[in-house]
Amino acid sequence: MISKKLEESLKKQQYALIGSHSAVKICTWTKKSIQDKDDCYKSKFYGIRSWLCCQMSPCLGCANMCIFCWRDQHTPRMSKWQGKADPPKLIIDEAIKEQKRLLSGIAGGPIFNRQKWQQAKEPMHFALSLVGEPILYPKINQMISLLHKRGKTTFVVCNGVFPDILKKMEPPTQLYMSLDAPNEELWVKTDKPILKDGWKRLIKSLKVLKTLKKKTRTCIRITLIKGINDVDPEGYAKLLAIADPHFVEIKAYMFVGSSRQRLSITNMPYHEYVVEFAKKICAASKYKIIDEKRESRVVLLMKRDFKGRIMKF
Repeated sequence: MISKKLEESLKKQQYALIGSHSAVKICTWTKKSIQDKDDCYKSKFYGIRSWLCCQMSPCLGCANMCIFCWRDQHTPRMSKWQGKADPPKLIIDEAIKEQKRLLSGIAGGPIFNRQKWQQAKEPMHFALSLVGEPILYPKINQMISLLHKRGKTTFVVCNGVFPDILKKMEPPTQLYMSLDAPNEELWVKTDKPILKDGWKRLIKSLKVLKTLKKKTRTCIRITLIKGINDVDPEGYAKLLAIADPHFVEIKAYMFVGSSRQRLSITNMPYHEYVVEFAKKICAASKYKIIDEKRESRVVLLMKRDFKGRIMKF
């Protein structure tokens, strides 16, 4: 899965490769948190400690090539797993090992919290969302289970085109699903899937997500691209009603990484624009704006807020 060209490209971007199909990279917000500059919006929304996050993926391949994706576009296009799968323990252990190594490069500086830096070497929150489609990894259930046994939390992000895998999935701490358009025609234009029945799969996944909300926290993430998918809020509302997630995140597309080769800075909406679009979705649904983080240009929607936004299953 890791070609020589991909390896060279990822290493230039400060990724650490693990085994034959995994990678880890220090998140920008982890660095900022260690430097006491700011924290990720997930800290504000869900109480995540940004300096304790490990951003990684056990599968570098993906079935989509989303136009807004900032991640490396040399990663393979794949609709099913191919080849041997590395053991979950190896991937987790190596991810922690490489996290420590990568963290050594940010030590010191005029603004630096040594206590956070030391704690960050033993991450507690694993975000399986770095590159590719993490749930394609055939041992994803064992990985989630092992992380939970070690006292870690898991945030898994998927693109919604593998509903059959979602059905059988070990519940993570929070399950994200991307929803990048209100209709099939625009979704195909935005996500550029290799699967011809991708939209049908997505609708099926929305239905699966609704059944999973009794087992885990569920979240729909809408990446808002100005001038492209910022249309038909009623259409988004209808799709949200199918999944009925606990959380809805509406976040601005950011003009960073490889997405700059496909989009322009004019496609990156200001926070106020995101808020106004969120209000339109709320007007057409049962959701309402609960929280926001201006620096990240993101808005959190819920039907009702509750203490700590933590639930037991």
